[in-house]
Amino acid sequence: MVATTQNRNTPSVAGHRRGYPVAAAVLCLAGTIAVIEASGAVKPGETGVGLIAVGIFEHQVDNRIGAEGEQMAQVLRGFARLENSADADAITAAETGQRCYIVDNQTVAKTDGAGTRSVAGIVDHVDDVGVWVLIDPTSGVLLADAAAG
Repeated sequence: MVATTQNRNTPSVAGHRRGYPVAAAVLCLAGTIAVIEASGAVKPGETGVGLIAVGIFEHQVDNRIGAEGEQMAQVLRGFARLENSADADAITAAETGQRCYIVDNQTVAKTDGAGTRSVAGIVDHVDDVGVWVLIDPTSGVLLADAAAG
């Protein structure tokens, strides 16, 4: 295949949703960061390692008294405006295109907190309200591979 010399109608998806089993004993709030834990179930974002950000919870799911997988959550993958961390960990426009890290279920930071935080996604834009982040479960994997290679 050679490079095109004309406009191209390229199919794309602005974001998509996927259903995941919910971890036991958690409350998932709409609009907050959803992460997959080691078992494969989703739970709210939090400071921790080994978590994979998969998107934003579309609706509230209360599984506080349920077993793992008893409830299902719809998660939206794509761009989301999240809260910015503070002080030295605040994300600025200089971090555009770089990974950011999960602080809690709605906040992202510039650093991995000395190895205590998982990747939230890629910084797309910073405005006066927060940080636009591309949340995709492959973001952490691809960036880790690029750093290692």
